[in-house]
Amino acid sequence: MKLLSQRPVLIGLILAILMAATRMHHFGSALHLPDASLAVFLLAGFFIAGPLLLVGLLLEAAALDYVAIAHLGVSDYCVTPAYWFLIPTYAVLWLAGRYYARIHQYSLRSLGIFAGLAVAALSAAFLVSNGAFYLFSERYPAMGMAEYAARVAQYYSQYLAGGLLYLVCAAALYAVLTARAPAAAKAE
Repeated sequence: MKLLSQRPVLIGLILAILMAATRMHHFGSALHLPDASLAVFLLAGFFIAGPLLLVGLLLEAAALDYVAIAHLGVSDYCVTPAYWFLIPTYAVLWLAGRYYARIHQYSLRSLGIFAGLAVAALSAAFLVSNGAFYLFSERYPAMGMAEYAARVAQYYSQYLAGGLLYLVCAAALYAVLTARAPAAAKAE
């Protein structure tokens, strides 16, 4: 029973460590894993209902960005007035996780729903963050929306793939760790 009461703390800690370990490299490289932040926020919404973890992860992301820029030589190109729109970007993912937590079932159909919801949430997060950057960063004052969309479209597949990579791994791990849950629930 004590282990169950510590489960949210353990999951929150694992998610925070995953974000800290991967946040410095947006799309990843041969030497670095891609940023797991998108998946972390969706998984946080699924596993932990309280918004306190959302706030904590938002603060962690900002602190990690500060350290990366101030001390590790990462470019500050994306830190503009649009940076504040990472709050609704990550909130979209967290809310998608909360929604899925309410409808989740132990079935292949539910896994398909999770996959569709994950793609939709990641896509919405992409639109919020990139749309805000276009509108509020002041980096592209003379560029039209069509040209900007064409330039940004090249990043969509990497954005989606990075988030899905972690979500597929998390779904597989969850399936392995909870494989006995439906049988145990029926037996009780």
